[in-house]
Amino acid sequence: MTVVLKKPHKSARKPKGDGHLRRGEILAAAEKIFIAEGYSGATIRKIADAVGVSSTALYMHFRDKDQILMEISNDAIERLLTLNIEIAGRPIDPVSRVRLMLEAYMQFALDNPNTYQLVFCTTGDHISQDKIADTMALGDRCFEKFSEPVHEIAAQGRLRSGSAVEAAEVLWSGCHGLVSLLITKPSRNWSDPDHLMKVMLDGLLHGLVTD
Repeated sequence: MTVVLKKPHKSARKPKGDGHLRRGEILAAAEKIFIAEGYSGATIRKIADAVGVSSTALYMHFRDKDQILMEISNDAIERLLTLNIEIAGRPIDPVSRVRLMLEAYMQFALDNPNTYQLVFCTTGDHISQDKIADTMALGDRCFEKFSEPVHEIAAQGRLRSGSAVEAAEVLWSGCHGLVSLLITKPSRNWSDPDHLMKVMLDGLLHGLVTD
């Protein structure tokens, strides 16, 4: 899907104050502009105009658009990590924990399509490795927490195929593929998303895990 964004509407200049609220407005506006115009097409001026502040005022919150993207990415991954940690602590079968984590992941994607596209559907090649190192490390922590119950399943001898790492990667990539298509190809006339997610998880888990 090609998203076309009209020239950002210039909001009326807003009064000073409420810094935390303004910061959230900046992040929300930046998400839309990054997706519609690409990272190179998004400028501090366009983001500032969309929020209704001057570029100078925006620089009081963020030093550049790299920092804006990193904050969006870190916030999204931290939210997913928090969900994984909470689910990991539940005293239930590891297969149930894996399923709950993947359900939460897919629901997060559908509830936050702009964020998901920006964080999980772009390469990040436009930002230097030193700037994204912390974000990559955070992503690794999130995946490791998700992988823990998959390793438990493998330790119980219940994996039908592959290693624990391979199974975790396949489970994640399968769910990522589904929600990415639902988000980026909305005109395809998909079946009910909730049912598709159930069918996806039933198929993946039945194919990889013995009863």
